[in-house]
Amino acid sequence: MEENMEEGQTQKGCFECCIKCLGGIPYASLIATILLYAGVALFCGCGHEALSGTVTILQNYFEVVRGPVDSLDVFTMIDIFKYVIYGVAAAFFVYGILLMVEGFFTTGAIRDLYGDFKITACGRCVSAWFIMLTYIFMLAWLGVTAFTSLPVFMYFNIWTICQNTTVVEGANLCLDLRQFGLVTIGEEKKVCTGSEKFFKMCESTELDLTFHLFICALAGAGAAVIAMVLGVSVLIRNSVHYLMVLSANWAYVKDACRMQKYEDIKSKEEQELHDIHSTRSKERLNAYT
Repeated sequence: MEENMEEGQTQKGCFECCIKCLGGIPYASLIATILLYAGVALFCGCGHEALSGTVTILQNYFEVVRGPVDSLDVFTMIDIFKYVIYGVAAAFFVYGILLMVEGFFTTGAIRDLYGDFKITACGRCVSAWFIMLTYIFMLAWLGVTAFTSLPVFMYFNIWTICQNTTVVEGANLCLDLRQFGLVTIGEEKKVCTGSEKFFKMCESTELDLTFHLFICALAGAGAAVIAMVLGVSVLIRNSVHYLMVLSANWAYVKDACRMQKYEDIKSKEEQELHDIHSTRSKERLNAYT
């Protein structure tokens, strides 16, 4: 009987411990971190492969030749974008971990509002720094999303022309890279609708795959923006809770100080009255004797 009672108490203690641990999980920060990782992974992976597909299309169908090493052409820009993607993936992997750790600490502080948890000036500065950094990243990802929509628009036009080849069969339409700023004005790199290269490009898998990869990269950038917005909201909410805790603690300390002063003054007055009463009693006793 005693063993069953001890086993029941142990199970109850484990259950309460699990509930306490689950209550301390920052679910909003967890969702924001997962969404951030998914968006960054989608943007970096699909963007990298889409850039590689762009290089293949430019070389095979538009006959664009890579320039010297010291020249800044479209291939050099694509290589730079790939290195930027590597840096973005590494940076936001670390930032996601820091954001999650910050969420755990702030959630622990909010769960223990009236406990022994102390909010330090360093903690407030770290939270403010995270809010500012996340807000800057949100604006940066908005710019990345707008920039990623440009190749999506370009490939959508090309893909639409390829899908409607029967409609534009009689028209002489040309895709000139000078219109998109990919080559200099002096270079004439274009593919027209009636040419063999145009039909080969439309029938190839590179065009369709690259177009959809850019769409996925755009979706990943949008997911990262949503994650940044959610992260800013969580951090601001926690900071508001910080301010509420500080205000409550300050009011409590202020009231406690006033109450302590009142008790001291009251005790001092009672002591003085008692001394006066004792002195008068002694004087009366001496006068009587």
